[in-house]
Formats: sequence, structure tokens, C-alpha cells
Amino acid sequence: MGIAAQAKRGGLVEQLAGASRAMILTNDEIERFEDRHFGIFQLWDGFFGRAARPTTRQVRDLVALGLVGAGMTDAEADRFIEGLGPDHNMRLYQLAQALIGVAFYPDAAEAGGGDPEDAAAGDDGKKTPPAPGG
Repeated sequence: MGIAAQAKRGGLVEQLAGASRAMILTNDEIERFEDRHFGIFQLWDGFFGRAARPTTRQVRDLVALGLVGAGMTDAEADRFIEGLGPDHNMRLYQLAQALIGVAFYPDAAEAGGGDPEDAAAGDDGKKTPPAPGG
């Protein structure tokens, strides 16, 4: 048995602040985000330039909710995220985008192989994933 963290289906394990962190967005966390900010599909569109880009606060809240979904308490997740300086913002942005992507397409994280550039291209040749349900 290995001791390395493993992600549940639909979740991630990523390096953040020098340690492996498990994150997952369940429907509960998605609804909490929507109650505070706006719809998750609008956020998804914002990551790909089809809506307003997410703010730093929205990105940080989403990553905190991902940590909560994986078992961290609300207070622990808030303290952890608040302790990260602005030098972590780009990484948090990437993690927030990945969290939503793997929540919408949980099997995509396991597919692997092939050229990522080819996999990202749609029928129209654009390099962005299709909108959920589209």
C-alpha cells in the first residue's frame, strides 16, 4: 500500500504550498459557490474567454471549496487559502480551472496519452474544450 494521496473520481491531487493536496468539487461545494458568486457554468465559460474572467476571490473560494470537498474543514480551508500570497494566484487559477474540468469530465483526468494539443482541439479546430452539455 502506498501512502501517496489519491484523488477520488472527479477530484485532483496537486502540489500546493509544498504539499500534495486532495481537492474535489461535489454538488454541495458547487452550490455553495453559486450561492456566494454566480453559476458554475458561467465560471467555466469565463475560464475560456466566453464570459467574464473569474476574480481572484472567486478562484480562491473555489479552491477552498475543493479542499473542503476532500475533507478539510471550512475553517482550515479558509486559513490555508488566506495564508497563500499573491505569488500563488496563477497556480490557484489553474487549479480552479482543473477542478471544474475534472468535475464536469471525471474520466478525462484518467485518459492520458496522445498529444494534449490534439485532444483539446474541437471539430472547429479551436483549442478549448466544449461547454458542458454542448
